[in-house]
Amino acid sequence: MVIAICIIFILGYVAIALEHPIRINKAATALVTAALCWSLYALLSGDSHAAAEHLTGHLGDVSGILFFLMGAMTIVEIIDAHDGFYLITSRIKTTNKRKMVWLLAFITFFLSAVLDNLTTTIVLVSLLRKIIADKEERLMFSGLVVIAANAGGAWSPIGDVTTTMLWIGGQITAGSIIFQTILPSLVSMIIPAALISWRMKGELKRADSVDEHGANFNTNSFQRNLVFVVGVCSLLFVPVFKTITHLPPYMGILFGLGVMWVITELIHSGRDEQEKGLLSVNHALRKIDTPSVLFFLGILLSIGALQATGVLSDLAVAMDKKIGNISVITMSIGLLSSIVDNVPLVAAVQGMYSLEQYPTGHFFWEFLAYCSGTGGSVLIIGSAAGVAAMGLEKIEFFWYLKKISWLAIVGYFAGAAVFMLQHFLVG
Repeated sequence: MVIAICIIFILGYVAIALEHPIRINKAATALVTAALCWSLYALLSGDSHAAAEHLTGHLGDVSGILFFLMGAMTIVEIIDAHDGFYLITSRIKTTNKRKMVWLLAFITFFLSAVLDNLTTTIVLVSLLRKIIADKEERLMFSGLVVIAANAGGAWSPIGDVTTTMLWIGGQITAGSIIFQTILPSLVSMIIPAALISWRMKGELKRADSVDEHGANFNTNSFQRNLVFVVGVCSLLFVPVFKTITHLPPYMGILFGLGVMWVITELIHSGRDEQEKGLLSVNHALRKIDTPSVLFFLGILLSIGALQATGVLSDLAVAMDKKIGNISVITMSIGLLSSIVDNVPLVAAVQGMYSLEQYPTGHFFWEFLAYCSGTGGSVLIIGSAAGVAAMGLEKIEFFWYLKKISWLAIVGYFAGAAVFMLQHFLVG
């Protein structure tokens, strides 16, 4: 039984990794893999009732992550529909290359922690296409955005899907992950930015200027700013909500979404339904990346099937015996996340190691959050941010490997060194 389920999972994983060559959406593959894994488990275990109970338990855990992601995605879509990001992007007016490097790096780093690394990358790479004329220079800045976005997402409980998974799973707390990881993440961003800045000289040739009114003429400055502020505050309120109520994070994000829904209905109450159009929450709900949500559902349930068989715990024992050093194991997982998607990788690790072995806030979980987040920058295909930039700018795999990968590696190990030193000194 175990071998059969593992074979199905591996075949599904390979198909997910080869999504573009085989032209089959990874969400479809993940759903088929999940259904086959659990079907085999139910049929071959000899106790379909117990299998159904295991599945229901895993679905309960997975649904919390999915509802959180759907709520966060919708809030971001509402902000974008109102051109709320113009409040930030309009501030990028410098033509000095070195100033642009640092401005872009820090904006991306902190914006990614509030939104998420994928959204931040899409917003800023799209902006770069509007303001930087030279293709090669624009690609370098896009590579910096990928590194900074992944670094920024690693230290925030809402900045990266994997960090959110660890937070909802109880492996980390919002306060501890911010405190323990922000400095290493900052180092992993600053060093590549410094190296890029050192190579950059002179002034940028701007493509054109961002329209002073923003892209959406259906909203005024008050509406744009209000929706942006309320949206960002709704995201930032989630950890506070969890701390106060001790309810799961998805309740906090759903509360924030509800508040934004009410506010957008009020500020557009004078419009008819047709005029509201792209500004409505109904439209935002239709625009969210549903295939990605279904991908997370499929892959997390597939991992759940492997966990139910006990193969993940056996794998953890084998790794501990062969490698032994927990820091080496974690950094290896981080580098592996640049090759395979970090979502199923972290999900698998959650199944391999229990909270009894490594309690909430343990060095292992916090270091895993850093490594899985920043390690994805090593290759362009290693993170959602990288894939997004690759699609927007048509970045070639080998160009990124030659120009950006070594910068990401230097930043990754520098940040890891800072993390371990910090842990040794502070605990």
